[in-house]
This record gives sequence, structure tokens and C-alpha cells, in this order.
Amino acid sequence: MTGGWSWYVSALVALNIVGCVWLIWWTGRRRPGDPSPEQTSHYWDGDITEYNKPMPRWWIILFYLTIVFSLGYLLYYPGLGSWRGTGGWTSGREHDADRAENQARINAAFAPYADKPVEELAKDPTVLRLGQAIFANNCAACHGADARGARGFPNLTDTIWHWGGLPQDILDSVTNGRQAMMPPLRAAFANDAEVDETVAYVRSLSGQNVDKELAARGEPRFATTCAACHGPEGKGNTLMGAPDLTDSYWLYGGDAATVKQTIVDGRNGQMPAHGPLLGPARARVVAAWVYAQSHAQPAAQAAPQ
Repeated sequence: MTGGWSWYVSALVALNIVGCVWLIWWTGRRRPGDPSPEQTSHYWDGDITEYNKPMPRWWIILFYLTIVFSLGYLLYYPGLGSWRGTGGWTSGREHDADRAENQARINAAFAPYADKPVEELAKDPTVLRLGQAIFANNCAACHGADARGARGFPNLTDTIWHWGGLPQDILDSVTNGRQAMMPPLRAAFANDAEVDETVAYVRSLSGQNVDKELAARGEPRFATTCAACHGPEGKGNTLMGAPDLTDSYWLYGGDAATVKQTIVDGRNGQMPAHGPLLGPARARVVAAWVYAQSHAQPAAQAAPQ
């Protein structure tokens, strides 16, 4: 706040306080010529009148005490422009203290799970309830409340994992995030016909109904352009996040037009790192819940409470 605005705000506050003092003093005193408390010049229906009784003295004193309190408040807290107050209070410092206190409670609550294996935690109904709550607050916006994903966001309840479905793989995904990148490959093809041939071959890997001759012409182009990431048989590579093209799951869609768009324009999916947000223990708990969704266990089916 600039000096000019600081003085303006301070003067405005001071004038309001002075105005309140004057208003209480002016309205609380009796002036010559005022009618007695039992007299008034207001009558209705000839016999209904309004008394002119002043407020009790204790009530007026209470008003003055509130003004004294406001002066002490403005002295202790930063309420006058850029005045920082004698108490050293700031909203930022209070927020930091409250946040540290809350974080200490969270750390204490999740400390028992910090060093346990993810697969062991996935069998604990209490951990699964905690993990479900963490998932709902941090992950459901993308993956859905039921973790079944959406277009561009993976389904976490099946057995298909682009980055690996082992407990440590899932924990790494939650903690460090993932950055997938399918580069645009339009420049790798001479014309649209070559792209269409490659699309036909890619779709044939998952058993879709395609033109076999078209797919056969696309196979060598797949080998030279796509196999480096997806493998010579199209089985994918979890180290790179390259999906398996031989299964029936398509993150962005498996129809010819969508596959062609993926090849021509590429894809750029990102899973943000949640380690800094959740901390190691809570990341491990939510990873256990995610792991349990794709591994049939009685504990994984525990009803949410």
C-alpha cells in the first residue's frame, strides 16, 4: 500500500470513530426544551402516545467501551493503512501456523503406513477407506469417482497399465507423475495413403475389422516409424509409457479417424506429480487403494464409510 492510500485509509477510520463518539454524545444528552420522559408530541387515535425516554446510562457507557475496544484493536492489529500493529500479527503467519498444525496431525495419523509395502496396505480396510477419500479429493477430477477414467484419462480398475501396474510402479506414478508424449508423425509419411495404411495395421493388431491388404502395406511403415516405442509386435513399453496396441483398450479411441489423428497430430498426456502435495505416507495410501481396484481382494471391495 502506498503512503497516500495508507494515510487516506487511516484518516477514514479515524473520522468514523470520531463520528461515532460525537453521535453517541449528541444523541445521549438532554437539551433545554426537550419534553420530559413521560411527554411527547406524538399521539395516535387520541390516547396512544410515544414516550421520550433516553437510553439507560449503562447502555451509553457500553457504546463508549466498544469504541475503546476498537482503539485497542487497531493498536494491536494492522488496521490503519500500512500500520503493522504492535502484536506482530499477519494473516499469512496465522495461515502458516494453522497449516503446520494441521500437517502435524496428518503426519501423525498416516505415520503407521509410511513404511509398509503397498500390496500389504491394499489388504487393510482402514487404509482403503483413507485411500478412497484421498483419491476423491485429488484424483477423481480426472479419473472419475469410480476410477474408471474417461477419454484421455486411464481406467485404473482394469489390468492395463501404460506405465506398469506393479505396486512400486503405481506409487511412482502417484509420487512423481508421468509425462507421456506421442510425437506428431505426419512428416514421416509421404501422403495420406501411407498414414491410412499404417492406421489399418495398427487397428489390426487389436483384432479390429480392417482391410487386410491395406494393413499389410502399413506393416513395414509401422516397423520403421512406430516400433521403436511400441515394440515390433505392438506390445508397448511401460518404461516409456507406450501403450500396448494389441489389446482392446484405447485411451483416446480406437476408431480409424481417432487413430489417424493420434498418428498425425500426436498426443501429450500428463499426470501431475502428487508427492509434493500429499507427502510420502498419503501417496502410499492412495497408491494402495488404486492397486486394490485392479486386484480382486475382499478388502478392496469394502463398502465406503
